[in-house]
Amino acid sequence: MSGFASLNDTVRAWSENASLQRKLAYMLVIAAVVSGGMTVATLTGNSTTAVDVKTVLNLIYVDGAILLLLALLVAKKLVTVWQERRSGQAGAGLHVRLMMMFGLVAITPAILVAVFSALFIQYGVEAWFQDKIGTAVNQSVVVGKAYLLEHRKNISADAFALAGDLNINAPRVGGDIQRLNPILSHHAVLRSLSEALVINRSGRVMARSELSLSVKARHISKEAFEKASRGEITVLGGVKDERIRAIVRLRSFVDAYLLVERFVDPKVIRQIEQIETARKRYKAVQKEMGGIQIKFVMIFVIVAVLLLLAAIWIGLTVATQLAKPISSLIAASKSISEGDLSVRVDTTESSDELSALSRAFNSMTEQLKNTQEGLMDANRQIDERRRFTETVLTGVSAGVIGLDAKGNVYLPNRSASELLATDLDKLIGQTLGDAIPEMASLLSKAMERPGQSHQAEVKVNRDGQYHTLMVSIAAERLEGKVIGYVVTFDDVTELLSAQRKAAWSDVARRIAHEIKNPLTPIQLSAERLKKKYLDEIKSDPETFLSCTDTIIRQVEDLHRMVDEFSSFARMPQLSLSDENLSEICRQAISLEHNRHPDIDYDVNLPDQDIRLYCDHRQVSRALTNLLKNAAEAVTGHLENTKKTTSKGRIHLSITTGIKNEKEGGRGMATMDEGTISILIKDNGSGLPGENREDLTEPYVTTRTKGTGLGLAIVKKIMEDHNGHLSLDNNPGGGASVSLIFPPMEKIADKKENGGEVGAMKVASSLLAQES
Repeated sequence: MSGFASLNDTVRAWSENASLQRKLAYMLVIAAVVSGGMTVATLTGNSTTAVDVKTVLNLIYVDGAILLLLALLVAKKLVTVWQERRSGQAGAGLHVRLMMMFGLVAITPAILVAVFSALFIQYGVEAWFQDKIGTAVNQSVVVGKAYLLEHRKNISADAFALAGDLNINAPRVGGDIQRLNPILSHHAVLRSLSEALVINRSGRVMARSELSLSVKARHISKEAFEKASRGEITVLGGVKDERIRAIVRLRSFVDAYLLVERFVDPKVIRQIEQIETARKRYKAVQKEMGGIQIKFVMIFVIVAVLLLLAAIWIGLTVATQLAKPISSLIAASKSISEGDLSVRVDTTESSDELSALSRAFNSMTEQLKNTQEGLMDANRQIDERRRFTETVLTGVSAGVIGLDAKGNVYLPNRSASELLATDLDKLIGQTLGDAIPEMASLLSKAMERPGQSHQAEVKVNRDGQYHTLMVSIAAERLEGKVIGYVVTFDDVTELLSAQRKAAWSDVARRIAHEIKNPLTPIQLSAERLKKKYLDEIKSDPETFLSCTDTIIRQVEDLHRMVDEFSSFARMPQLSLSDENLSEICRQAISLEHNRHPDIDYDVNLPDQDIRLYCDHRQVSRALTNLLKNAAEAVTGHLENTKKTTSKGRIHLSITTGIKNEKEGGRGMATMDEGTISILIKDNGSGLPGENREDLTEPYVTTRTKGTGLGLAIVKKIMEDHNGHLSLDNNPGGGASVSLIFPPMEKIADKKENGGEVGAMKVASSLLAQES
């Protein structure tokens, strides 16, 4: 009694703790074993008793339902194991191996049972269809057909003999064919005929035996008459008829045919029909013998698969129980390898050995966690220092590039990318010589003599324009060993340009001061000599006149040069106002066209006047200088090439709010809305391809008689208006110069800041104050 209570308590505890899925699985396994056993017992029971088909079908339905449910559970388990195996989850390999082992143990007997069952069914069914049975059935059909064939032969012989007698008695009958009735009656009795008739082709009875009641013969086809007309005997009737008839033509009569009939025993006919039906069914069943075998085999396969699935599920369950502790250790180890040191394994459900291993694992994990926290604190401090360094480098205006010991770029700041107009982050890992070839030679010197700091001016091409960088490279040492290099540089292009312009401005101011004083007396003296002594000189007045005119003309040229020097040295402050830029362009074109009427001027201005907040006088001066340069370039080019048939052309156009070329004429930059661009193109010799930006420096010119101040003054005017000057060449030849003015508010900001921008203006003002 106590044992039963203990068992009851165990079952109750299991029912409370086990999950619903496990309960269902256990019940299905038990149901599968019971149902499969009952199915096999029913099929292989007492062979003398007929199998109840309904019972077998019900068992098969139950087997199918259990099979489907078990298949779903096993499929879910297999999918879970497959996902664990695919994701590399711990214990998945052990699950698979155990599953294969249990599956092999379960499938081997199932296959053997299925094979022997199939053989048993095959030989049992073949016993039903032995050759002897088939031969007996076929011989029965042959005997029945032979019986009918014998009747057909006998009635054919009787019909042929009776027709012979009738043909012999034809002269005695004469025209009255009814006289044949006694002869027909006699032969009908003599030959056991149920009926003997003489009919014509239409079927009408012309003579009959005594027992014949037919007025007209029925069911005789035209083919039978045709065959009889050719002298053949046609036998009518078959297995389904209870009588046999024969028809033959009477040659001694006109359109006369003998039709005789004999009854066959109906019982014999029905037996022959039953034998034929049985033979057909036997043949049909014999053809379906393979299907019957397959059905029985499928029943045994269902039972075998039921047991197989049950065994597989048990194997998977046992594998899970065995692999669970090991899987926990492997999963925890994987988490630790991924950096999670807080993971712990459960030591309560393991065996003694695995529990000791789990405790040792947890202790090791705790030590690793403490060590990692110390390392993370140290790395955090290093990272804070690194971010502080990067912040400092980002905030400075100078470019800074960190190199490793081999000269590879690994840490550029944002200013370095901006100064070089390239994304240095994409060049990390490349050598400095490959990333910035202009600095390669200076880096080589720094590598040869790492104990010194190396500094030099380097020219780099940025957006088609050369810029001067002041580059300094110093080695980074650690315990006497070079671990890297630090490259610092800044753009000193504007500074050098301002220094040169300030120096040239001082020179121009002094030259203008020194030259301008004696020019006026010289010019006045030459004019006085010309006026007073021209009439008095008789010997060679032409020479005297030529000399005085030369003096006056050269003095005027010197005056013009001095004026340009003065203008360059003392550029006036801007006087900004809202001006009609279109009208300024028309006036400049009109002035230059009067000076050079042989040049075609093409003006392309918008229909509406363009307003610009600018200094009218300074913008007019800039346009005049550019148009004057263009005219001189066109004239000089035509003279040098001796193209007397060609004509010079100068084009001027105004565009607003478009993409304009950057300074230097290379690359495209989207200008702000409200930007105004004045484009002047000519068909002259064009601008030099290299060092084109040097043309805006003072006293740099490509013409023999040029002062080199025209473009410098234009650039200064554009800088005062917060715009810039762009120099380029036309694809078909000639120069292309653009004056690009920013929106009005930026020019206004320029005026509020005093109208002086750039070191050149400041330096010029200081030099003027010193004098």
